[in-house]
Parts: sequence; structure tokens; C-alpha cells
Amino acid sequence: MFIFNNKSLKHMITNTIKRTGLLSVFCLLLSTAIFAQAGKPEKASPAAVASGKIGKANVTIKYSSPAVKGRTIWGDLVPYNKVWRAGANEATVFETDQPLTIQGKSLPAGKYSLYALPGENEWKIMFNSETGQWGIKRGGDSTDDPAKDVLVVTAKAKKSASFNERLLYTVGAKGFELHWADLTIPVPVM
Repeated sequence: MFIFNNKSLKHMITNTIKRTGLLSVFCLLLSTAIFAQAGKPEKASPAAVASGKIGKANVTIKYSSPAVKGRTIWGDLVPYNKVWRAGANEATVFETDQPLTIQGKSLPAGKYSLYALPGENEWKIMFNSETGQWGIKRGGDSTDDPAKDVLVVTAKAKKSASFNERLLYTVGAKGFELHWADLTIPVPVM
């Protein structure tokens, strides 16, 4: 038989309340974190990064990756003969730590906004010195300022080997490619 005096009973009750309170707070925080993650909708155009080496250069392309979602992309969502931010949201950023040669033209090491002018067969790819801006203006036009284009090259569109639901960039030893829907746009680099 246990005999408790008022002091030990009070101490035991206080400790039980503290433990229960701490456990309750912990459970509340844990459930809040779980529900916050579960209820968080996927971004329509999540941020993505492609990186690799082209020769000795470390190249990184930072972009937002929109999905096809049953839409007609080329010539519709992305119109032909109109400058496009080469992704969604902010202007796509192309960065190289070494100079590159593209179609016999030099691109100095640095960070550039990457824009494209899609055509049905041939595209223009623009490396622009202004970075950090949103990809389009209020009226829907691109934020590309042609006066700040450091280099403009052409690329031939070709049918993709497979369908790409999301915009995807790849960087490889011979250059970089844009893949989306049923097209691939290779940009050979030396």
C-alpha cells in the first residue's frame, strides 16, 4: 500500500500534466506538418535545373517546367515567330563558368537569360545579359530586350524520340537540348 503525502502527490500530478502537455504539443506540431505537406498543391510549373559539362565548362540551366496538360504547345500556347521565355514564370537562366563557342560565335563565361523565337522548323536562341526578371510583361510579350542580346544562334527543331509531358532541358558534352511535347531543340556547343 502506497501512502502519499500532499507534497509528493502534487509533484506526481504536476509531472504527469507536464508530460501530457509536451506530448500533446508534439502531436499537434507533427500533425500540422503532415497536413501542410499533404494539402500542398503541386506547382503548375515547378522550378527545375539542368546541369552538366560542355567541354571544360560547367553549364547550368534554371527554368520553370510547365506541363502539356492536353494543350497544343507549338504554334498555340507557345506561338511561332514570337519571343518566348523558354520556360514558365521567370526568364530561364543559362550559366557557364567558361567561354563557349556556339555556331562559331563566342559566348563569354557568365549568367544569361535564355529566350527563344520558335519557328515551325528553325528557332532562334537568344542569350541575353539581363537576368532576374519575370519572363513576360503585363501584355504577354517577352521581357527580352534585343539590345541586351549577347549572342543569337539558330537551331533546327526535330521530332522527339518520345513525348515529354513537362518541359525538360538536358546538358551534355556536345551542347544542350530543350525537350517538350513532341519536339526537341538541340543547340550544339563547342
